[in-house]
Amino acid sequence: MCDPLVTTTGLTVELGGNPVLTGLTLSVRPGELVAVVGENGAGKSTLLRCLAGLQPPTSGEVTVLGAAPADTAAFWEQVVLTAEEPAWYPGLTVREHLGLVLAVHSSPRMSTAAALESFALTARADAVPASLSTGQRQRLSLAATLLRPSRLLLLDEPERGLDADFRPRLGALLEEYTGAGGTVIMATHDPALAARARRLSMVPA
Repeated sequence: MCDPLVTTTGLTVELGGNPVLTGLTLSVRPGELVAVVGENGAGKSTLLRCLAGLQPPTSGEVTVLGAAPADTAAFWEQVVLTAEEPAWYPGLTVREHLGLVLAVHSSPRMSTAAALESFALTARADAVPASLSTGQRQRLSLAATLLRPSRLLLLDEPERGLDADFRPRLGALLEEYTGAGGTVIMATHDPALAARARRLSMVPA
């Protein structure tokens, strides 16, 4: 059996003196799809930030890829965090944004054309992000996420803004990613998306 890719032991986070996470223990193995579910304020986003090395724990331990997460180039070569909508280059098209991802990663997971097709953006390939709908921009963000090579995806509400008819396709794409050996930990409010995954139910600290 493979060693865990992600572990937390007694993870506790306090923000402004208020507990957000308390004593969380988690183990995620390569190839798993894990849905972090719970009410707003239960600490789902904080957990993802801890796993990304962007939020230091108050106590407890976190390991990702066998070591403590670190905000370094080597770490981000293998880990992708998708949370708030990124800042887009105003003069570049959808196709050109995906081309930038290809330019900086030597072994992309798919071509630009395949990413455009998978995320239903082919008809908008020559549009700039400012002219896209909220759902189209979210699909562009997810396309850039899944285009690049990685071992671990940390997704904060990836369904945010997506049209209802695209959400099953997103679930299928994430299952394809884990089927190829990648690992996904996602915070989600979408019951159908969570049903595809092992559930980690969060409760307010």
